[in-house]
Amino acid sequence: MKNDTIVILDFGSQYTQLIARRIRELNVYSEIYPFNVSFDKIMEIAPKGIVLSGSPASIYDSKPPLPDKRIFSLGVPVLGICYGLQVISKYYGGRVVKGDHREYGFTELKMMQPGMLLRGLSKKEIVWMSHGDKLLKKPEGFTTLAHTKNSEFAVVMNKKEKIWGIQFHPEVVHTKNGIEILKNFAVDICGAARNWTPESYIKSTIESIRGKTKDQKVLCAVSGGVDSTVASVLINKAIGKNLNCVFVNNGLLRLNEEKKVMAMFKKLGIKVDYLDEVDGFLTRLAGVADPEKKRKIIGNYFIEAFEKHASKIGTFNFLGQGTLYPDLIESVSVKGPSATIKSHHNVGGLPEKMKMKLIEPLRYLFKDEVRAIGKSLGIAKDVLWRQPFPGPGLAVRVLGEITKERLEILKKADDIIVDEIKKAGYYYTVWQTFGVLLPVKTVGVMGDLRTYENVIALRAVDSKDGMTAEWVKLPYELLNTISSRVINEVKGVNRVVYDISNKPPATIEWE
Repeated sequence: MKNDTIVILDFGSQYTQLIARRIRELNVYSEIYPFNVSFDKIMEIAPKGIVLSGSPASIYDSKPPLPDKRIFSLGVPVLGICYGLQVISKYYGGRVVKGDHREYGFTELKMMQPGMLLRGLSKKEIVWMSHGDKLLKKPEGFTTLAHTKNSEFAVVMNKKEKIWGIQFHPEVVHTKNGIEILKNFAVDICGAARNWTPESYIKSTIESIRGKTKDQKVLCAVSGGVDSTVASVLINKAIGKNLNCVFVNNGLLRLNEEKKVMAMFKKLGIKVDYLDEVDGFLTRLAGVADPEKKRKIIGNYFIEAFEKHASKIGTFNFLGQGTLYPDLIESVSVKGPSATIKSHHNVGGLPEKMKMKLIEPLRYLFKDEVRAIGKSLGIAKDVLWRQPFPGPGLAVRVLGEITKERLEILKKADDIIVDEIKKAGYYYTVWQTFGVLLPVKTVGVMGDLRTYENVIALRAVDSKDGMTAEWVKLPYELLNTISSRVINEVKGVNRVVYDISNKPPATIEWE
C-alpha cells in the first residue's frame, strides 16, 4: 500500500518532528526532509502537500535557509509555519522585520475569516507563539484570515496559489485546537488519505528489514524499556533466528533491573544473551562529571561490548537499536539544521568506524506511536506502559562524578519513589517520575545529631511525546510520604526537593 505523503521541510525548528507527529496522529503519512532537499526528490515523492517548518533563523539574515522556489509551482498546497511564513513572504513580496515585542507563549488569535484552514475554530482561539520577527507587509495576492495583538497578519492565504502561512505553532499541544488546523490542511485541503496505521507500519517495516538484511544476522541491543523491546519484537518477526539480542548490565540500571529484564524477554519468547559489564563502565566513567562526556563514554563502550560479544558468537552485519524521533532531534538533526540540545547514547555516541550497520525500525516514531505498534504486536500493557528510562541510565541522574556508592544511594531512593508512585496510582498516568542525586550536600538533624548528607531531587512530568512537558502537581501527602521514606530508609540522604520546571525551558532529565 502506497501512502499519500505530506512532506515537511525542516528549517531547524525544535518542533519540526512534532509537525510530523501531529499529522501522523491523523493517520496521514508524513516525512521530514532538510529545507534544501533537491527538487527532483520532492518530485519523486509526489507529495499531497508541503509544510515549511519554523526555524531559529530570520529571513533577513545574510544567508537565510531557503527552499527551492519551484516547490510553489508544483500545484500542491503549501503551509508555512512561523519561519515558513517568512519564506512565503520572501518569495511573494512581503516584508519581515524584527518585532518591537517578542511573542512567546500563549496568545489570543482573533478570526477575521476562517477559510478552509481555520474552519471549525472559534472566533477567538488560544495559540502558542514563539517568534521575535514580524510580518510588516503581507505577501502580494494574500488575504488575512486572523490576527493577534502583536501580529497583524497571523494567518494569511493565497487561495489561487494554494498557499497558507501562520505565525503560531499549531503542532504544539499548547495551541488548543492546533490538530484541527493540521487536519484541515492535510485532509481537507491536501486531500491526503488517512491510511497510515500501526498495522501498515508493521507490515512495511518488516518488509524493509527483510529487504535490508537479506538473511544476514542482526545483533540487537535491548534494555527492557519500551523502545528496545518493541524494536526487538519487530526485528524478530522479520528475521527470526537471524536475530541475536544482547542485554548489557552497565551498573547504571534501577534496583534489580537486570533480573526483571531477563525474565521479561523469556516470557516474550526472545532469546537474550546477558553481559555483565558493570566494572568496565564504572572504570571508564571514573572521575567524569561532564554530562556530554558521560554520554559519549557510555555510547562508545556499549558498541565495544556488542562488537566484542559478536566476535565470539558469530558474524553480524547489523546492529539493532530502539532509537526514536526525540533522540534524533535532541542530538544532531539528521534531516535538518536543528540545534543540538544533548547527545543520546544511541545517536551521537556511535564510533565513526563502527563495524556494523544500523537497523532502527522506530527511528521516526514517537513514544505513543511505539506503544500503539507494540499493542498491535501483542506486547503486554505492563511492558508497553513502563515509564521512559534514559539510554545512559542513572549516569545522567547521578549529577557529577559516578561512583558505586552514589549509584547505590540513587537506586534505593528511586526504588522508593517508583514504589510510592505505583501505590498512589500515578505510575501509568504520569509520563515520568524519578529521582536525581544532586552533587551537593546539606546540613540536617537526625536523632539530635548534625548530619551533612546528600540531596535527592524528585522529578514528575506529564508529556505526550517527550518534546514538551509540564511538571505534575503531585498531592502533598504523597510528596511527604516519598520524602519521609527516602530520608529514613536511604543512608546518606537528609533532604528531598521537588523539581517544578517545565520543558521548555528545562529538559525532562537534568543532564
